[in-house]
Amino acid sequence: MTTSNPEENGRTQITSAFRKAQETQTAALMPYFTLGYPDIETSLDIIESAAANSDLLELGIPFSDPLADGPTIQHSTQVALENGVTVAACMEMVRQLRSRGVTTPACFMGYYNPIIAYGLERFVNDAQAAGIQGVIVPDLPPEEAAELVEYARRAGLAYIYFLAPTSDQARIEQVTTQASGFIYLVSLTGVTGARSSLHADLEAFINRVRAKSEVPLAVGFGISTPEQTAAVGALADGVIVGSALVNAVNEASEKAAAAASFTKSLQSALRRTGLPN
Repeated sequence: MTTSNPEENGRTQITSAFRKAQETQTAALMPYFTLGYPDIETSLDIIESAAANSDLLELGIPFSDPLADGPTIQHSTQVALENGVTVAACMEMVRQLRSRGVTTPACFMGYYNPIIAYGLERFVNDAQAAGIQGVIVPDLPPEEAAELVEYARRAGLAYIYFLAPTSDQARIEQVTTQASGFIYLVSLTGVTGARSSLHADLEAFINRVRAKSEVPLAVGFGISTPEQTAAVGALADGVIVGSALVNAVNEASEKAAAAASFTKSLQSALRRTGLPN
């Protein structure tokens, strides 16, 4: 578990989390989980358990049309919406996690419509006050993100950009010159969800971005097993696992314990692998 320093801002807390992982000779582990799934209290228990074995957290804000997500996370967000989970409720859940003693740096992962309906400046300020360190918005391209990026900068939060295997050199240079915290590398073309294998060109893609980037590179989408986590951790600075964690919880009666066990297996795999060369 990486703990945040209240004297640091969100951007520096994320940077510190990656640095601390590097000091232990591993890539950083960042699990994703949907806030409010399968219900509010259980999701808090699950996230608290996962945080104990994690360097950072990605906390999903439910949305009715999660275009980047596959069926597992789509289902979790739909259930959370049916439970009445709103952006304001997500803010409250983060406050509750912090009051429970969860200090792992965390990023909101949410789509643009709910954020703009909440109010961009209000969203960023409330997120920072609740205890969030970064913001990830998968359906907001860099060309349209300037206002939200500026509000995040003023609040000391990292705004996380995406790059995909299809990103050309101009997009890579655009993102790497603006990035803070880390860059989210999408491991494949498609939506989130567990896969049986990693993309064959993943290493070349990571190396293309690393040649231009001064911030850590975290890879997500399609990573589902300790073996895949270790393979990605040998190439990148961070590994993001979402659908596989949701699946592990779905299959268990003791859901918080399942989250702890699953994230522990990923953490152990990273420690056996070490850092990218």
